Amino acid sequence: MTLALVFPGQGSQAVGMGKALADAFAPARFVFEEIDAALGERLSDTIWNGPAETLTMTENAQPALMAVSIATLQVLEQEAGLDITRDIAFVAGHSLGEYSALAAARAISVAEAARLLRIRGRAMQKAVPVGAGAMAALIGLELEEARGIAAEASSTGVCAAANDNGGGQVVLSGSKAAVERAVEIAKVRGVKRAMLLPVSAPFHCPLMQPAADVMAEALGKVSVAAPIVPVVANVPARPVKDPAEIVKNLVEQITATVRWRESVLFMAQSGVSTFFEIGAGKVLTGLIKRIAEGASAAAIGLPEDIARFKAPAA
Repeated sequence: MTLALVFPGQGSQAVGMGKALADAFAPARFVFEEIDAALGERLSDTIWNGPAETLTMTENAQPALMAVSIATLQVLEQEAGLDITRDIAFVAGHSLGEYSALAAARAISVAEAARLLRIRGRAMQKAVPVGAGAMAALIGLELEEARGIAAEASSTGVCAAANDNGGGQVVLSGSKAAVERAVEIAKVRGVKRAMLLPVSAPFHCPLMQPAADVMAEALGKVSVAAPIVPVVANVPARPVKDPAEIVKNLVEQITATVRWRESVLFMAQSGVSTFFEIGAGKVLTGLIKRIAEGASAAAIGLPEDIARFKAPAA
């Protein structure tokens, strides 16, 4: 098998995402109804009608993005003939997208994924007071150079590599003063581009430890099964099958670097030549094309994308 499915993370959300799919396909509508029921509210109304500032709230954006991804996958499976165990070599997700990947691989239920992401979003937002943390994107350098800049900036506070996105893009996260210092250092060193990001909290750095503690407790109450297709996890950048290890990685993921570049390279080096980004946006599609030379990548999230998709032969 040469296909992999990847699932987007926070930042890919947009008001109206998934609406056309739900209008066109009953399996997609069922997923949104299931997630509304699991959360005890009409998250689907916020997803489709906004307002944008409500959808962008971390506690809403995380389950919302998972909802659109799984709705899309359900349509592919039930309407387009995709058999995930037959056709797909790996699944992987960026940050919260790992929960989408685990739901796709039947390791956790869709309802549990929604509830966990609601808890995760709230915990990550509450972990650091608003304004105390920051994140910055550095463009035109590799991970080790970014880590060196972060280490130098750490003299003024916490600063760590949050996302190794590939294609010369690394995101730093930490204390506001330290991240601002890192941007200054990067510019002095001639990094192509260094800019603060409009985020509400410093994700994937040690400041998120309170959120990791919350998720350890929440995940301890959830039944996790062995996935039916290999899930390449963010923390080790390799497939994880054991339920206990899956939980351990999800907890560590809150404070650790999202090793997306290495995850994509692992899949490509394992024979994957085609990646499909399932759900909202095309962020991962662009990253994959820069990471895995010669691989093809395409986003699937609209009815016309479903129409173009043909399940591979067994």
